[in-house]
Order: sequence, then C-alpha cells, then structure tokens
Amino acid sequence: MTQSTTEPAWPEALPVRQVRVARPTGQLAEVIRFYRDGLGLAELYRFEGHAGYDGVMLGLPGTEYHLEFTQHRDGSPGRAPTEDNLLVLYFGSRREAEATAARLAALGHPAVPPENPYWADHGGITVEDPDGWRVVLMPAPVC
Repeated sequence: MTQSTTEPAWPEALPVRQVRVARPTGQLAEVIRFYRDGLGLAELYRFEGHAGYDGVMLGLPGTEYHLEFTQHRDGSPGRAPTEDNLLVLYFGSRREAEATAARLAALGHPAVPPENPYWADHGGITVEDPDGWRVVLMPAPVC
C-alpha cells in the first residue's frame, strides 16, 4: 500500500463543510468524562433541555470533525452493538498513544483486547468507553 504525500481534495459531488458523528447514551456525564477528560477532546458546545435532550459536541479545535453525544430525559440506548464498532485515532508516535491510554486507564478505562487482531498487530491500543463503544489509539497512520 502506498501513501500519498498530498492530501486529497473533498469530492466535488459532496460539498460538505462539516462532519459530525452523533450517538445517544444513557450515561452522558460518564461519556463526557471519557472523551473530554480522558481522551482529551475539546468541548465545543453543550446544550440542555432541547426537546428533552441534553448533549455535547466534542472535537479538535479548528477542525470540522465532531462527535456529538445526546441523552434523552426518558432514557437512551447505551451499549454498543458489537466490540468492533470503532473510532480510530492516529497519533504521531507510540509514546503519544500510550500517554492517552494511561490517562484513560487512570479514569477506570484500561486497554482491552481488540475484536479484530489487526489493530494490536499494528501497535494499536483499544479502550472501551462507558457504553462499550471502542476507541483504538494507533501510534501512527497506516494508510
């Protein structure tokens, strides 16, 4: 597999300006603690009581890629459907990935074996969030 040295342009047929991945949780405070305090994502926006929903947007400042977590006052689904539902984050070094994993472990989220051995075979560290969704901390991009 060869790696391009130039970043590809966004497809002309899909003129999107922002991408947000949203999912419900029944444990909003714990999920915020995992992704903001443990993983280190910035809290970009928070809302409460919008049609019965509370939520938060987390991301990297200056980028147009966000995670949104919502919780409905009447309850929301929680656990991930499988252990292979992943958010994969690529770091610049093993040291950076390990430091993030250590921060998460200190919050009670130790590394877990990945469902797909590919991630561990390539140095990834898999951690489970409070709802069972998994984050893979990769020491460097592989493609």
